[in-house]
Amino acid sequence: MDIEVEETVGELRQYFKTGKTKSVIWRKNQLTALLDLVHENEDAIFKALHQDLGKHPVEAYRDEIGAVEKSANNSLSCVEKWMAPKKSNIPLLFQPAKGEVLSEPLGVVLIFSSWNFPIMLALDPLIGAISAGNVVVIKPSEQAPACSSFLANTIPLYLDSNAIKVIEGGAHVCEQLLLQKWDKIFFTGSPRVASIVMSAAAKNLTPVTLELGGKCPAILDSLPKPSDFKLAVKRIVGGKWGPCSGQACIGIDYLLVEEKFSSALIELLKKIIRRFYGENPKESKVISRIVNKQHFKRLCNLLKDPLVANSIVHGGSVDEENLFIEPTILLDPPLDSPIMTEEIFGSLLPIITVNKIQGSIEFINARPKPLAIYAFTKDETFKRQILSETSSGSVVFNDTMVQFLCDSLPFGGVGQSGIGRYHGKYSFDTFSHEKAVMHRNLILEIEPRYPPWSNFKLEFLRLAYRLNYFGLLLHMLGFKLGLIRRT
Repeated sequence: MDIEVEETVGELRQYFKTGKTKSVIWRKNQLTALLDLVHENEDAIFKALHQDLGKHPVEAYRDEIGAVEKSANNSLSCVEKWMAPKKSNIPLLFQPAKGEVLSEPLGVVLIFSSWNFPIMLALDPLIGAISAGNVVVIKPSEQAPACSSFLANTIPLYLDSNAIKVIEGGAHVCEQLLLQKWDKIFFTGSPRVASIVMSAAAKNLTPVTLELGGKCPAILDSLPKPSDFKLAVKRIVGGKWGPCSGQACIGIDYLLVEEKFSSALIELLKKIIRRFYGENPKESKVISRIVNKQHFKRLCNLLKDPLVANSIVHGGSVDEENLFIEPTILLDPPLDSPIMTEEIFGSLLPIITVNKIQGSIEFINARPKPLAIYAFTKDETFKRQILSETSSGSVVFNDTMVQFLCDSLPFGGVGQSGIGRYHGKYSFDTFSHEKAVMHRNLILEIEPRYPPWSNFKLEFLRLAYRLNYFGLLLHMLGFKLGLIRRT
C-alpha cells in the first residue's frame, strides 16, 4: 500500500501537468458526470447510508444527495464565470498599465471526508476541487465502510479516473497519504486529528482547509407570541436530533435560556420530540443510530457522573445492541463535567439557564470559538450584541443548520472550529490560486525610481507614494520636468 499511494500521487501529478483538467470542458464534463452518479445511484446511496448510520432515505436525501446535487448544479452553471480573468484597477502612479487576476488550480489535492455525512462531505469538496481544475485523491472515512466502498467502486465509473481517485483504508493509509507532497489538503473531522494533518502539511508548507467542530450553542430569548416560541423550539429539535442523531459538527451542542422559561421550554421540547419520533423513538425508524460502539460508549460515559445523571429531565435510555441513544434532555448539568467541556456529537442536549439572556454572551465567550451560534430572538439590539461581542464560524438568527446549504455564504470555522471556508464560489476559491498579473508597456519611464539617489528623488518618491493620483500629474508634466522620458 505504501508504494501504491506514492505511485498514485505521482500519476496524478503527471496527469495534472498535461493541462487537461484546466479546460472548462473537462470541468463541466466532470460536474455533469457527478450529477449522473448521484442520480443513477440514489438507491445504492440510500442503502449505504442506512447500513453505516441507519439514516432514513428522506434524511439521506435532504442532508447528502440533495445537497450534492444543489452544489454541483450551482458550480456547473457558474464555473465558466468563476474561471474568467477579473480586471483590476491599477493606480495612476503605475500607468500606463492594466491588471488582472487569474484563478489557476492548485494542483494535486487530498480530501479527507468524515463519517457522519460520508457522501456529502466527500463529494461537496470534490465539486470545488473539480471546478477549480485540480486532480484529487479522496480518502473516505473507514468508520462508514459501506459508503467508503460505494465511493471507491462508483466514482471511477463516472469521473476521469486519471484525475480523481479514491483510496480506502484506516490509520496506516492516512499516515502514508500525509507523507506525500500535496498542493492542498482539505480535512473534515475532529480538532485532534486536524492537528496531526496540519503538522504533516507544515513539512511541505501545504495549505490546509480544516472543517472541524466545537460546542455550537443555541440561545433562546423570550418570544412572547406562542406561535414564535413553538416554531423556535421545533427548529431547535430539528437542529439537535434531525441531522444524524446529533452527530453533526454544526448541530446544537447546548441550549441557553433564561431560568424562568426553562420549564415551558422542556415541556415543549418533549412534545415535539414525541411528534417527530413517536412515543418510542427507537422503533420510529426515522432517527439515525450512533455510528459505532466506541462513540456509543463515549456518549454513555458522559452520563455516568451521578450529578449529570440527576440532571436528566427527559430520555436517557440506551440500547447498545442497536447503538441507539434516546433523545435526551439535561437541565443544568455541572459546567465542569465532560458533557459541558467536550463536544457531545450525539443525542444529548444540555439546557443551561441564565438569569438574563444577555449573560449567554459571556458564557459563550468563556469557551472556545464555536463553528456556529444559533440565536432565537426578535431583539435587534441583542442581535447586534451577539454579532459584535462573539466570534464564531457563522451566526444564524431564528433557525438552525440552514447556513450549511446556502451556497452564497461561506462555510467554515474560526479558531479551534476550523481554518478556511468553502461552498459555492468559496469552494472554487479554496482550491484555486489567484494569480496577480500586471501588463505594462515600454513607452514611459519614471527616472526617480533609479540611482544615483538624491534628495530631490526622495521627495519625489515620497510624494508619489502618498498621492496615488499624482501619477496623473506626472503624465501631464513629466516630459517638461525631465522626470519621465520615452525609453
